[in-house]
Amino acid sequence: MNVETRWAIDPETARSLDTTALRSEFLIETPFVPGEINLTYSHMDRMIVGGATPADSTLKLEAFKTLGTANFLDRREAVIANIGEEGIVTVGSIDYTLGHRDMLYIAMGAGDVSFSGKGAKFYIVSAPAHKTYETRLIKIEDANRIDLGAQETSNERSIFQFVHADGAKSCQLVVGMTTLAPGSVWNTMPAHLHDRRTEAYLYFGMPETARVFHFMGEPDETRHMVIANEQALLSPGWSIHCGAGTANYTFIWAMAGDNIDYKDVDMVAMEDLR
Repeated sequence: MNVETRWAIDPETARSLDTTALRSEFLIETPFVPGEINLTYSHMDRMIVGGATPADSTLKLEAFKTLGTANFLDRREAVIANIGEEGIVTVGSIDYTLGHRDMLYIAMGAGDVSFSGKGAKFYIVSAPAHKTYETRLIKIEDANRIDLGAQETSNERSIFQFVHADGAKSCQLVVGMTTLAPGSVWNTMPAHLHDRRTEAYLYFGMPETARVFHFMGEPDETRHMVIANEQALLSPGWSIHCGAGTANYTFIWAMAGDNIDYKDVDMVAMEDLR
């Protein structure tokens, strides 16, 4: 298991970063490596983001020094999403079978976690917790679906809410998935801010030659990063987050912070973007 630590970056510092530095601070380039668990521990709301790719082995989610606990879930909750073929997540003594695009919410104190499944790719998001809720498997067909946008504006898309106030309960995590229809490329535009929460994005489901141009930064000082298939990134509360791809794609969004209100956003008018 490999763990990288990222410190919180303020907007003034971000203004001075070139492309290489910006990617180094916010982009998670290779979360999925066969036979490995790769995690990024961020000091932004203490989120952990990464991937577990079992291949021919069984991988165990271990605690590490920064957590300060004996076990990974002693003071944390987690959401696991499978973006690959069917696989198994074992929590304590219970096996949960996750198909493509299913998610598993794992409560604080639920026990040891391990991953298996030759073709599975497990995306991991975790945040500190203060209460134990129910560990719960949410199939893609059971997620709350919201259809938005239009082909005329290149943003026809379906939002699937998995972990949210009216669904699977959590302490901090709010997690869902957005799938763009063929011919649509824009997400989260008009842009907004999550001043009270940190967000992480995982882009996937697109050809290896396709790219998403992810926009971030302060509304009047925007930056962009070019994102390949199955790459993730961290989005601080002061930053917008929206994107346009060279083809349609899917992304998982995950938030942690002061509340679990999905609609708690600060909208940014198009005329205010620079």
